[in-house]
Amino acid sequence: MNRISSTPASVSETMKLVLLALIPGTLVFIHQNGWGAVINIVLAIFSALVFEATALALRKRSVIATLSDYSAAVTALLIALCLPPLIPWWITVLATGFAILLAKHAFGGIGNNLFNPAMVGYAIILISFPAELSLWLQQPAMSSVSLAESINAVFNGGLIVIPNWDALTGATALDQHRTLVLQNSPLADIKLQTSGYFGAIQSEWINLTYLIGGLWMLYKRVINWHIPLSFLGALLLTMLLHKSFSSTPLSIQVNLFGGATMLCAFFISTDPVSAATSARGRIIYGALTGFLVYLIRAYGSYPDSIAFAVLLANCTVPAIDRMDIWLGRADDQANEK
Repeated sequence: MNRISSTPASVSETMKLVLLALIPGTLVFIHQNGWGAVINIVLAIFSALVFEATALALRKRSVIATLSDYSAAVTALLIALCLPPLIPWWITVLATGFAILLAKHAFGGIGNNLFNPAMVGYAIILISFPAELSLWLQQPAMSSVSLAESINAVFNGGLIVIPNWDALTGATALDQHRTLVLQNSPLADIKLQTSGYFGAIQSEWINLTYLIGGLWMLYKRVINWHIPLSFLGALLLTMLLHKSFSSTPLSIQVNLFGGATMLCAFFISTDPVSAATSARGRIIYGALTGFLVYLIRAYGSYPDSIAFAVLLANCTVPAIDRMDIWLGRADDQANEK
């Protein structure tokens, strides 16, 4: 995203457009994950607003004016879209608490954070509760889980039993794909179990709607093209290079339209505060993030590496900005000569 002004009106307009762009992906996410996804979204946004209001009050800042800028809601929604639908409620609250209080207000509030708040919150709970964050509802079973059962599971830890179903939850297609590849399973079996029409099973349609929302933000000039294009380009190039020398490469289509790839390309890595500032810097930052995403997916312990890739890239932003200033001065000197 473009660097946003510190005035509440400009922040509010930018965040409203981001929320609008997220609507298609959110609706598909809810359709595929049922009532648990709705509960997560409502709980995340509510808790984020409570944490935001509490921090503002303690800092003696205007609560109403800042709450109305929608930045807390955007952070909460991004977190909720990364969570399994039946995850315990307190994990969702913890994630938003870390995002708002630690990653945002501990650094001085909006415009001052060094790291992407949503990814800080998500990364902390991913490291702390990996088992809870690895269990996703299997698509055919999702429609059989009622609102009452979802509420009971989220808030009371109640078990959901569906007749003739041995397993209600399981790993994502991206996780399963990497496991099968590392086990040297037959290619036909890998495609059958993890590939859909053009991407990973289930998440391909969510990624497509994130792509559409991202392109709309580009059209509305909410974000620049530098980070999304360099991110996807570096991710694709790294996959092609890996495929050329590795006997166990990951599927290109599953990686491009699986996990949170498109969400990262257009909504997460383009955070206006924690990303690089200049056009050249944003290209470097986006390419680095895309490279790290595939590197961690291929060799790391976490199949969907978005949070760690973004946070590692955030660490390099000061160096990228300084390097770009130095390169700019060198260009100016060359032009003078």
